[in-house]
Amino acid sequence: MQKNPNKGQHPLAQLLSYLKPYRKKVRLATLFSVLNKLFDLAPPILIGVAVDIVVEGQESLLGRYGISDPADQLLFLAGVTAVIWIFESIFEYMFKIYWRDLAQFTQDSLRTDTYSHLQEQEMAYFEDRSSGDLIAILNDDVNQLERFLDHGANDLIQVFITVVVIGSIFVFSAPQIGWMALVPMPFIIWGSVWFQEKLAPKYSKVRDQAGEVSSQLVNNLGGMTTIKSFGAQDHENKRIANLSDQYKKANQDVIRLSSAFVPLIRMLIMAGFIAILIFAGFQTLDGEMQVGLYSVLIFVTQRLLWPLTRLGETFDLYQRAMASTRRIMGLLNTEEKLPDGTVPIKPQQVEGEYKFENVNFRYRSGGPVLKNMNLTIGAGDTVGIVGATGAGKSSMVKLLMRFYDVTGGQILLDGRDIREYKINDLVKSAGLVSQDVFLFHGSVIENIRYGSFDASKEDVIRAAEMAEAHDFIMELDEEYDTIVGERGQKLSGGQRQRISIARAILKNPPILILDEATSAVDNETEAAIQRSLFKISKDRTTIIIAHRLSTVRHADHIFVLEDGELAESGTHNELISKDGIYHQLWKVQSGEITV
Repeated sequence: MQKNPNKGQHPLAQLLSYLKPYRKKVRLATLFSVLNKLFDLAPPILIGVAVDIVVEGQESLLGRYGISDPADQLLFLAGVTAVIWIFESIFEYMFKIYWRDLAQFTQDSLRTDTYSHLQEQEMAYFEDRSSGDLIAILNDDVNQLERFLDHGANDLIQVFITVVVIGSIFVFSAPQIGWMALVPMPFIIWGSVWFQEKLAPKYSKVRDQAGEVSSQLVNNLGGMTTIKSFGAQDHENKRIANLSDQYKKANQDVIRLSSAFVPLIRMLIMAGFIAILIFAGFQTLDGEMQVGLYSVLIFVTQRLLWPLTRLGETFDLYQRAMASTRRIMGLLNTEEKLPDGTVPIKPQQVEGEYKFENVNFRYRSGGPVLKNMNLTIGAGDTVGIVGATGAGKSSMVKLLMRFYDVTGGQILLDGRDIREYKINDLVKSAGLVSQDVFLFHGSVIENIRYGSFDASKEDVIRAAEMAEAHDFIMELDEEYDTIVGERGQKLSGGQRQRISIARAILKNPPILILDEATSAVDNETEAAIQRSLFKISKDRTTIIIAHRLSTVRHADHIFVLEDGELAESGTHNELISKDGIYHQLWKVQSGEITV
């Protein structure tokens, strides 16, 4: 993956730096654009030569070079014309192929590199960023660069070549009047720069508004059940309409300014064209200029006109691309990563003993979540962690998986601070079953295999049987090949949970962490999950975060949290006998008392 070391540079410089691996393609694409334009500018000269032949006959330019017969001159000119048009077509084909290939390579590389870089950021980064805005960068902004490389880069090169070639024709063929065509050029360049400066912040606003629209759409599509259950369709329609209107107005602001570019450029070119038309015409009438040369000057002035009028559209593409480049490079320059450890560890080497030593933790915003936490989870033990909502249970899971780092103290795994281990090795050593089960759009077998992609179907079935998922899977229309839908929406909560457990079993980690795995299932499903846990917890450290105390009743040890602190610990029977927090929770859940 490429990194972008040129932070703070102009976005074009950053983009060119990113294109370094494709230097050869860029050079060839540029060469083919230049050659195509050179051959494209030849027809006005050929027309001038044709007029010269008809008017001057044997005294024409070709006649002076040895082709005396005007008919032979025309046949020769026809042959040259055919060759020029053939080469123009060949180079047009080549530059289109190379620029479009370059656009595809670039957008593919940018999207994959940016996504890969995004995955390396710590979890806190995603809490502060809208997923819709990130999607807009990965999709819309990358596609904007693709469109610029498809067309805009070639247009800029060819406009530059047009100005240089036609300017040279005027200077060398008619220096006495050629300056008239070149006088508007400084004003055109100044106007282009001025428009760029004005358009740049406006296009940045457009891209930001596009990100907000995308963000809200992603949120709404993910929360469609909530929207419908509260009858909030009209409210969300208005919200989307408002954001879309803001995006529309931001674009209209850009359109009004960018649309003025072409008419202004046209007026400047018109002044140069009229000057050539009149003064060169007078010289031709006075016999000071040949008719053929006059024809060439008139035609090349026109050829200068149309590319420059298209410059507005090209600059429009350019500014959109630069706004997108700023957003993409801004993401690539983001460095919010947890420092990786240096100690490698294989899952089979893990014994699974955890120690919390004076652990403190808080998120970026808000107060402390865990306070002076001290506890030991024995290797191979099954432990339960319980407590009221907000007690810090799920935060402990995030620390164990090293999604976050402690803000004080340390967590030891087998006697070593987990921050010393390589993060990927640490993750491979633990299997997490979250309360928020996420299934990918795909088949049942693909979801169980997720993370263990090379597992055989026999291993998948064995894991499903241990998770007590095999029976219901076999009742599905396509059994293990059944498509579960986005986020597994075609399955019940209990079915999704058991597939998630099967996925963790297939991974076969020495440490298994279940975060509220029974919080959203019925009693029958909970009983099935408990039977699964009894099977899979053997010979591995199993940490069960639970709201339902029945889930951890048979654990080797239970830790009770209250307000981020360890309040009680012991076995189920020991905690019941203490008549403390756990006992009160047990009486509430067992129906002995009501609250």
